[in-house]
Amino acid sequence: MTTTVKNIIIGFGKAGKTLAGYLGSIGEDTILIEKSKEMYGGTCINVGCIPSKKLATKALRKQYSNEDASSYYTKSVQEKKALIAALNTANYNKVDSVEKTQIIDGTARFVDDHTVAVDTAEGEKLFKADRIFINTGATPFVPPVEGLTIGGAIHTSETIMNLEEYPESLVIIGSGFIGLEFAATYAQFGTKVTVIDVTEAFLPREDEDVAQAVKEQLEALGVTFDLGVQLKAVHQEGGKAVVEATTGEGAPVAFTADAVLVATGRRANVQGLDLDKAGVELTERGTIKVNEFLQTNVPHIFAMGDVNGGPQFTFVSLDDFRIVKRFLAGDTTYSTKQRAKFPTATFINPPLASVGLNEKQAKEAGIEVKVAKLPAMAIPKAKILGNQVGFYKVLVDASTNQIVGATLFAEEAHEVINIIATAMNANVPYTVLRDQIFTHPTMAEALNDVFGLIK
Repeated sequence: MTTTVKNIIIGFGKAGKTLAGYLGSIGEDTILIEKSKEMYGGTCINVGCIPSKKLATKALRKQYSNEDASSYYTKSVQEKKALIAALNTANYNKVDSVEKTQIIDGTARFVDDHTVAVDTAEGEKLFKADRIFINTGATPFVPPVEGLTIGGAIHTSETIMNLEEYPESLVIIGSGFIGLEFAATYAQFGTKVTVIDVTEAFLPREDEDVAQAVKEQLEALGVTFDLGVQLKAVHQEGGKAVVEATTGEGAPVAFTADAVLVATGRRANVQGLDLDKAGVELTERGTIKVNEFLQTNVPHIFAMGDVNGGPQFTFVSLDDFRIVKRFLAGDTTYSTKQRAKFPTATFINPPLASVGLNEKQAKEAGIEVKVAKLPAMAIPKAKILGNQVGFYKVLVDASTNQIVGATLFAEEAHEVINIIATAMNANVPYTVLRDQIFTHPTMAEALNDVFGLIK
């Protein structure tokens, strides 16, 4: 027996759950399929930004605790689990409360371009819909290295956050932003952290002064870097993991730790969907190919969130929902082509945040810019917060006075960057922020000073 509905949504992530709630609220019969009860709400809520930032916050506050590192860490993970369980339930209930939307627990796969089979605890169920939305997200990528199998002492960014036993030592494979966030978190918990990567350059896409400042600060937190090493094999013995590698010169080197975190990127979740049966095409990178309105090559099938190959951020997934919502209503005035310049943040200590272009990228684009840089030690609020590490760095188009980009490496950078992003998207000149009246004392008021350095 096949149940016919207006919409099928595969995946409970930010775009999927928001679209499910919306479509149900306007009276359209909608099925939302999720294969794991632990993923109600999606990656961010359960295994991504929320739990990792909870642990990062607890790690930062470790300095104010008299507890030993092991007890403090275990309690922090337990607090994280309680928070995520509550959010998981809240997300389920929010969607479940929408009259026309039904949640189905099970694993979905396409039968044809309008029909989806779902393997549930009660057996296979078939659903047919006018429109289908794929929102299956992405999962950590584990490189094909001998013995590098998740389990025991070897973790991904998702599994390590459930580890209640305090790791006195941690090896992180990968020096990208995910790896660096965990490096800062665990170093502040008191763990001996070593970051290794095959790439010799640290944060190669960033300006040199930014990359150097971030690396020096992480080292000050206790993080050790071994870059330019090639993984050979990993094995576990006595509850520990041993990572075998070679240096750039070919010399063997080994790293032994209580835990290993594989932080080598994320790949789109398309396995098992049987997309070929629906005729849906993939890109060379293995993501679902979409147009500017997030339609696949099959017009009534859409792909939203990380699975479509766009920037892997929850707030981008939410914007995917906005694009699809408008498109379904016949509004084609907004698409990925009109997507605003959005800020990003890496939650190390202090946070690193950016929007737009950096100096290196502006030069590659042929844009003549004026650059201003203000040290955090010149900001009164940084002194109050007790962390004067870092700086504000801004770029202004020399011919138009428009803000081209900014990189903030300082306390509360993840908040202040939103102000700059708003000004950029409003197309106002840098002088607006230079002359804005801000509350005092705040980190935001330093925008007066840094933009005041532009001549």
